[in-house]
Amino acid sequence: MTDRLSLYSYWRSSAAYRVRIGLNIKALPYDIAPVHLLRDGGEQHGAEFAAANPQQLVPVLQHGHRLLRQSLAILEYLDEVWPTPPLLPATARDRQRVRALAQLVACDIHPLNNLRVMQYFERDWGVPTPERDVWTRHWMVQGFDAFEALLQNHPSTGPFCDGHAPTIADCCLIPQVYNARRFGVDLTPYPTIARIDAACLALPAFDAARPERQPDAPAT
Repeated sequence: MTDRLSLYSYWRSSAAYRVRIGLNIKALPYDIAPVHLLRDGGEQHGAEFAAANPQQLVPVLQHGHRLLRQSLAILEYLDEVWPTPPLLPATARDRQRVRALAQLVACDIHPLNNLRVMQYFERDWGVPTPERDVWTRHWMVQGFDAFEALLQNHPSTGPFCDGHAPTIADCCLIPQVYNARRFGVDLTPYPTIARIDAACLALPAFDAARPERQPDAPAT
């Protein structure tokens, strides 16, 4: 399949960050279509983007005329259409473990501290920023406690979350570690997570996906 890929993305979106990593691991050329989540109340709420994704969330991956939504579903789509290198292990048992780790981040940690939750706290409940940050750190720490426990001393844990090559679990973990650093979470209790984060960021596919390297990132 040779149709051009275009990723509707925001430089600091964790979910879009996951998909950028996956695309880079697969060495797939793609264009970035920036969607600014803050400008003018959020470009994701405009009619044009809402038609592409009624949830008004990034990422959306356009493959030819197809519009693909939800980061984990997009990553598995990439793995089915371009199976090499794989983002999932070879056995059902190991695939289940990797999916569980990925979902721990994407379904349990991230939804509780993403932008629309923070905006709701501010807009509808008037929760000040310090209290919102405490909320964010609380759920990140709870999630990282579990993630670290699932990695430590597990025979499938290698240089990466599962074995010797990155999987969708790493695609989810590294953006969440980026967020944890943004919010001042102490990573000292998570030596396995920190080691895997360093191993991933040493790879060109992860390095190129960093938020600060995106074309819509603000100049520093």
